[in-house]
Amino acid sequence: MSPQECRVRFAGAPHAYLATADADGVPHLVPVVVAVGAGAGPGGRDVVVHAVDHKPKRSPDLRRLANIRANPTVALLADSYDDDWSRLWWVRADAHARVVDGGPELEQAIELLVARHPQYADRRPDGPAVVAEVTRWSGWKATPG
Repeated sequence: MSPQECRVRFAGAPHAYLATADADGVPHLVPVVVAVGAGAGPGGRDVVVHAVDHKPKRSPDLRRLANIRANPTVALLADSYDDDWSRLWWVRADAHARVVDGGPELEQAIELLVARHPQYADRRPDGPAVVAEVTRWSGWKATPG
């Protein structure tokens, strides 16, 4: 798939999986609700954003945020599984991420999420956001046989 097709499929996915690693390289994988800002990053790079929202968490001190602060290299994966294997696809966004706790960049991330997910219209995320600048889009799709 082309990077453009990867971005379109990723942006349309209902959720993705965020892979981080701590300073020692210990991996951590969590599902996240995301939005894509096309060309919204420095140098016109796409960004993938997600935020800490009101859904219950074990702690406000999330491991993914600590990992990003220690090691900003992340990957996000969106996929579509179907029992009809000719309809399978996945897309990965390799990125450099940062935790944004306030200011205009946080507001921009929240606006992207609200525009993408109507569930946030009445209750906007109130925690920090993660802004991941995509360095590479890659993906695969089944070729109907």
